[in-house]
Amino acid sequence: QLVESGGGLAQPGGSLRLSCTASGFVLDYYKIGWFRQAPGKEREVITCITSAREKYYVDFVKGRFTISRDNATVYLQMNSLKPEDTAVYYCATAPGCSDGHYFAGGNLYWGRGTQVTVSS
Repeated sequence: QLVESGGGLAQPGGSLRLSCTASGFVLDYYKIGWFRQAPGKEREVITCITSAREKYYVDFVKGRFTISRDNATVYLQMNSLKPEDTAVYYCATAPGCSDGHYFAGGNLYWGRGTQVTVSS
């Protein structure tokens, strides 16, 4: 399945880089998204990337977060972190991802998540 890594504690204004890898299938064949769920809130999409490297970002992370990928890993570079970015971050297959757009649903594979905490 999918496995996230790279979470942890960061100070406001700091950076973290998350990684998403796959076992049992070739990650590069799939559109992959990053999602997050904060305490008491619903899980939400952050960004996604296609095999052609087309990308979508939700407005509140534009200019701060960057998604990228190589053949085996999808990365989420998070800069200028804010306390409200505190959440469990998940990667998942994202068939609804396209250039500048994301349509929810059909997320067949999910990781277990990695905790990101932004606090001074």
